[in-house]
Amino acid sequence: MFNRHTLSVFALLAAMTASAQVAPQQRSFTIQGNHFALDGKPFQILAGEMHYARIPRAYWRDRMEMAKAMGLNTIATYVFWNVHEPEPGKFDFSGNADLPEFLREAQQEGLYVILRAGPYSCAEWDFGGLPAWLLSDPAKGMVVRTDDPAFMVPAKRWLMKLGQKVARYQIGRGGPIIAVQMENEYGDFGSDQEYLKQLREIFRRAGFTSSLLFTTNPVRGEKNGSLPDTYAAVNFGMGHAAQALDFMAKWRPGQPPFAAEYWPGWFDLWGEPHQTRPIAPQIVDLNTVFSRGASLNLYMFEGGTSFGFMSGASRAHGHYEPIVTSYDYDAPLDEAGHPTAKFYAYRKVYAKCAGHPLPPVPPPPPVIYVPRFELNQSASLWNNLPTPVSSDVARNMEAYGQTYGFILYRTNLQDAVHGSLALPGLNDYAQIYINKQLESTLDRRLKHTSVHIDAPAGSTLDILVENDGRVNSSHAMRLTAKGLRQGATLEGKPLKQWQVFTLPMKNFRAVHFHRGTSSTGPAFWRGRFRIDSIGDTFLDIRDLKKGAVWINGHAIGRYWDIGPQDTLYVPGPWLHRGWNRIIIFDLEDLKSPHLAGLAQPILNGPVRDSDALAAEIASH
Repeated sequence: MFNRHTLSVFALLAAMTASAQVAPQQRSFTIQGNHFALDGKPFQILAGEMHYARIPRAYWRDRMEMAKAMGLNTIATYVFWNVHEPEPGKFDFSGNADLPEFLREAQQEGLYVILRAGPYSCAEWDFGGLPAWLLSDPAKGMVVRTDDPAFMVPAKRWLMKLGQKVARYQIGRGGPIIAVQMENEYGDFGSDQEYLKQLREIFRRAGFTSSLLFTTNPVRGEKNGSLPDTYAAVNFGMGHAAQALDFMAKWRPGQPPFAAEYWPGWFDLWGEPHQTRPIAPQIVDLNTVFSRGASLNLYMFEGGTSFGFMSGASRAHGHYEPIVTSYDYDAPLDEAGHPTAKFYAYRKVYAKCAGHPLPPVPPPPPVIYVPRFELNQSASLWNNLPTPVSSDVARNMEAYGQTYGFILYRTNLQDAVHGSLALPGLNDYAQIYINKQLESTLDRRLKHTSVHIDAPAGSTLDILVENDGRVNSSHAMRLTAKGLRQGATLEGKPLKQWQVFTLPMKNFRAVHFHRGTSSTGPAFWRGRFRIDSIGDTFLDIRDLKKGAVWINGHAIGRYWDIGPQDTLYVPGPWLHRGWNRIIIFDLEDLKSPHLAGLAQPILNGPVRDSDALAAEIASH
């Protein structure tokens, strides 16, 4: 006799049989002759780069809608290793680091994804996305971006974890990821084919087998930075479209051409003029690329912001060049997600490629003005130092388990001193104090590594060092450990017996603020401001000198009065109706500092002349 339970079992078995007979549609992204194919049909990649770590999570979908409105069908993003593994073996995919959620939102918006997985990225990001703890012991001689086991073992661990988290989102498994990039512009760094082969094998073991695996380099680096049996894309800037595509046609004949990076703008350096790029030549480049049926990724579609201490540094012509907090990049979508004239000019070009009417441009996030307010509480650094670590010699920041922020080295001078204090491996900006009185400032940008000091017997010598950002490209990455990388000497003799105070600036619960503005020298400052409506704003930092800002617990970024950036972007989702709390840490004496939230950013402010700055530093 059949009962209701028996019938349910038969129904379940029937459903299972039917599902087995009708398998889910298998999706694919492949190369077919001289073109890409999505599910077997020709597909032109119209991509734009945006980095989830540089955009507040609440705005991810907003930026994706803007991308579709400009005519893009794909989003490209770097995966910054140092965001996801801040400590060895401790992984973070939460909050703004929730990459799986970013991928899900892209798919929900009908966008495909190019995952630029590294482990090295560049991107003007601190250490090119590599975790700073790799530099904890420079004496080991570990060489990044090579097959050195000291690098490859943690890199493999990270990539296997990444595969566990996101390999399921590849196109062949029903997800949005159509392509995965390994390494980045390796040909500009080295020519280690064994390293690239090992890396490719790790990607395969990590599960990245259901999408297109590729490398990309500028033309000059293609031969050294690619593998013969792995797809290769090309990177180039304004005015070089035809040249780059011609090269790829000769070097890799028959493969579909893809510009994995086309640069519509550029990044800014502290103390250097704001960078912009004209629109007209770019329209010529786009038309050149698309007339040849090539695919293209705009680097950047939206640059966003290197929040906190994540802005990196360049090393050009032997000079250290730290990068500003804003990563606006003169991109089609500005730092705060507003369409620019470049956006609308690009939209006209992309509309011709889309094959369908483009959706309307959505309204950008609201912007608010915050009236001028006072930072009316302060706390001297000298009165708020943490417990020190005893160290025979002064070592780099990473050796003490610290990655970002500031670090203070203290020693006692038994004898009177009239001689040269040398910091040969200074990284990056040091203030020299004798008995808590500022004696001199040394700036790595200007290659200052020594200063004459006079101090009576029994004096306390303090060296306060700020990490201004690790070099993010070139072989200089190997020498980018922070603090006093090679110790300190006084009158040619090594200084020893240090007390080292790590200042990572992760929280301020132990800082004892007092009402008033009597603090001098390096100090914390606190205040609050009230708003009645939520919106983005741009914090006017022109009253400040050099330091960093936190609002409602969010690390906003670095500032420096040498220009060109005179405001810091503050996202609306990080603000509250009513009272909001702000904390800054500034290296210099401030007198009753006031701040305000402007409705427009100032990224092109005046820059301090380097010669004048050098004279100022020499006069301390």
